[in-house]
Amino acid sequence: MKFRAALVLTTAFPLLLANSPPEGTATEATRTANAEVAASLPIADQTDFENAKRGFLAKIAGDEILNEDGSVAWDSRQFDFIEGAAPDTVNPSLWRQAKLNSIHGLFEVVPGIYQIRGYDLAQMTLIAGKTGWIVVDPLTTPAPVKAGLALANKTLGNRPVVAVIFTHSHGDHFGGVAGVASPEDIRAGKVQVIAPHGFLAEAIGESVIAGTAMNRRVQFQFGTALPAGKTGHVGGGLGQKISSGDVALIPPTRSISKDGETLLVDGISFDFMDAGETEAPAELVFYLPQFNALHTAEVATRTFHNVLTPRGALVRDTLKWSKVIDAMLDKYGSKSDVMLASHHWPTWGSGNVRTALKNQRGIYRYVHDQTMRQANQGATMHEIAENIGEPDFAKSDFGVRDYYGTLNHNSKAVYQRYFGWWDAVPAHYHQLPPVEASKKYVAAMGGAAKALAIGEKAFASGDYRWAATVFNHLVFADSASETARKWLASTYEQLGFQAEAGTWRNIYLVGAKELREGNIVKDSISTANAKVLSGIPAVDLFDAMATRFNPAKMQGDGGIIRFWFPDRKEAVSIDLGKSVMFPRREIYTVTADGSDTQITISRALFTKLLIREADALDLIQKKDMVVTGNVALMAAMFGAFDEVNPQFDIVTP
Repeated sequence: MKFRAALVLTTAFPLLLANSPPEGTATEATRTANAEVAASLPIADQTDFENAKRGFLAKIAGDEILNEDGSVAWDSRQFDFIEGAAPDTVNPSLWRQAKLNSIHGLFEVVPGIYQIRGYDLAQMTLIAGKTGWIVVDPLTTPAPVKAGLALANKTLGNRPVVAVIFTHSHGDHFGGVAGVASPEDIRAGKVQVIAPHGFLAEAIGESVIAGTAMNRRVQFQFGTALPAGKTGHVGGGLGQKISSGDVALIPPTRSISKDGETLLVDGISFDFMDAGETEAPAELVFYLPQFNALHTAEVATRTFHNVLTPRGALVRDTLKWSKVIDAMLDKYGSKSDVMLASHHWPTWGSGNVRTALKNQRGIYRYVHDQTMRQANQGATMHEIAENIGEPDFAKSDFGVRDYYGTLNHNSKAVYQRYFGWWDAVPAHYHQLPPVEASKKYVAAMGGAAKALAIGEKAFASGDYRWAATVFNHLVFADSASETARKWLASTYEQLGFQAEAGTWRNIYLVGAKELREGNIVKDSISTANAKVLSGIPAVDLFDAMATRFNPAKMQGDGGIIRFWFPDRKEAVSIDLGKSVMFPRREIYTVTADGSDTQITISRALFTKLLIREADALDLIQKKDMVVTGNVALMAAMFGAFDEVNPQFDIVTP
């Protein structure tokens, strides 16, 4: 009877079934596209696999690494499905990269240098000093860091942590520092924290000022809510995924100058080279002459990087990037027996190191020069991206392929760095906002039904980029249309299945997931927690707060508010106007300065006030916060702050 009912349904409503978008399966167009990729590259080459497994010592015991609250920071089983040939739903080149990134454990690079790999997006390096460990880039969250250090101590012998090096200002390289060093030990001088010049300011800018929007976009870039699987998350290209938990930010105790310097750290000589304004605004690389080892941080890894990361950041300088790599090649290439980084696996052999550096230098110079060559001939940003091509060595060196950044996306970033967002076409200078434009596009196509038919025809022909454009207009014109949402989700899915870049796959598949299931994320990384906020200088904290100031909510004429933080000997004045809140660092003093309102409170309690673990009235009553002068002015300032929605909509209006 069930078969007969299905037969009748098919006969009566053939168009209904024919027009149902596929879900979770690769179309013929996608299967063909992925097969062409497999045929064009030396997918079976085992050199990277040999390097990724070389020096293996041990794995972290158990499948799960837990945070202090019992939640799972990392599950080593989540990528067990990545084995054998690539399925139809994954680009074969990305599948190969995911296999490599899934190899995890403690590895010896050379005697005295070790790496914890495969338990976060980044890798943590341990260098055996005279008396203890020098930890390089303690991952994103503390739990994998703590577990990795414990594994090293168990396998190699117990050593205290005597120094931590942050190679640059991105959270996956400093956020887990609490797993290896406490703030108390750092303040007591037991642990030295070394970072490039400008580190703290850049870390604050990304983690706090732009943190809310970045964290939401991170969900797309890294696929944080995607289930791992052949139709879901298979990796981010740069690494498999970000670990879960709270990040911390601890100010460095020693900054490396922009001119570079040689420093002796626990008996190990470090030759630091500045690499700022390349992969990160504040970054360093270093050479270890004792080991003939070059650590390239994230400047040169086993992928083409992002010039403008999808989560958002300042556009990076590809010309300088290529020249910094050239400086490494020139200064260290011939004397480096091994090159390691804070992502992926090392490269051994001086000749191999030089080739890798030359090709890394080449890929950034290629995207810079070829973008500017076409721009100077009048090509626009999107025209350049379509015609950027790829250098000859990209066919044989997987380390420069589009696993994280892509030539298409990065050429647009180069264009943006030089020219901004406008392509000089007048019609693009003052365009309609998305919802209004989409309604007019749908109307121009003859209405929703005809627009849907155009999109379905494009999908059926495998023209998924055009199909996505049409269906996206339908969704933004009427976000309640389930039919349009389903078709757009299926289109995004096919684009994701074909993508070589883990980032592109994640972006498309998260978009598909949210269109089908709604904008629901159970957990995400917070960069506005107490650990991060407490590490920020007061004036920088108020700069971040000022980005939430809404003039429409401001009551009164404003005035001057002065904050004193006795526990940190910090003072900040706020010039509060009707439209602008302007903070200024002041010299700490207990002398009244004529401000309209003066507030004295510890930074610790002020942080709790910001994250709503303390109540202002209660603090005043307990005299933990002393307010003199115009109390209403303080209320006006706090009342003018917007409530932040960290889970704002992206794939729908």
